[in-house]
Amino acid sequence: MSSDDFRANNPRFVGGNFEQNMGIVRAVEMVAKEVAATPAQVALAWLLAQGDDIVPIPGTKHVSRVEENASATGITLTAEQPAR
Repeated sequence: MSSDDFRANNPRFVGGNFEQNMGIVRAVEMVAKEVAATPAQVALAWLLAQGDDIVPIPGTKHVSRVEENASATGITLTAEQPAR
């Protein structure tokens, strides 16, 4: 990461935090492959599984992403997948 990258000054992306976050990214990507979905859809499916009082509001500029996000409602995660 270059010094002019905004993430260079964000605590989420420096030191060991970056590696820890990348581990989470890899886990989400693995689940996405298992359920034939995108990582974004898995993240939304996880949020939706947290309860009926959770309403994710993802932002996008593209209709294709709205459609992709909406299809996350059809993804069912096993009890083990979110635990990862």
